[in-house]
Amino acid sequence: MPESNNSSQKEVLSEQPPSVIQVLLVDDDPFIRESLKVVLGLDTDIHITGTASNGTEALACLESGTPADVVLMDIRMPECDGVEGTLLIKTRFPDVQVLMLTTFDDDEYIIQALQNGASGYLLKNVPPARIVQGIKTVHSGDMLIHPDIARKLAGLLRTPASPPVNEPLETHGLTRMELSVAEAISEGLSNKEIAAKLFLSEGTVKNYVTEILGKLHLRDRTQIAIFILKK
Repeated sequence: MPESNNSSQKEVLSEQPPSVIQVLLVDDDPFIRESLKVVLGLDTDIHITGTASNGTEALACLESGTPADVVLMDIRMPECDGVEGTLLIKTRFPDVQVLMLTTFDDDEYIIQALQNGASGYLLKNVPPARIVQGIKTVHSGDMLIHPDIARKLAGLLRTPASPPVNEPLETHGLTRMELSVAEAISEGLSNKEIAAKLFLSEGTVKNYVTEILGKLHLRDRTQIAIFILKK
């Protein structure tokens, strides 16, 4: 549906073959939406399937049949921000990856978005190529959290008021190697980087991630990172 000044800012575009990463853009600024649509559309691996101006509209797009592998979403928006929008989307469409894109380096918002299932976070002032790579990273199942942000999250989650954790993670059923993989995930490493660090194949790393998710009863890599950072 084309954008109109008299109606919702939700827009649905054409579908593409499954090999192309289908992206839904969510931002309350129409200039940002159009700019991202043009810039990201230059990459042949990415197709913008629609746009929305807040989290509620993004969910409506998905529910109405707009295809999306990745939702690229601003954090601060009126009516329904990216934090709430992430929760709505991941609850209804758990297989859709959400990548936060914002001008705000806000610790609280970042933590809430990650806890709600976001797969990563980028600032809007990064080069377009970095946004493209970020979309491809989260689409592949990896997390996109800069090491500085991971350390910041760790510091915020490990508050002085938190009781000391005396029980080792192995009691949760994790083997030593699974624990090493989980810790690498919390550092924001991709499967390829984890494989190189631990001298494993990428396929073996993926198997370990599946085992970790099952043993800890978690939904995705983001929750693994948060689980580790809280310890």
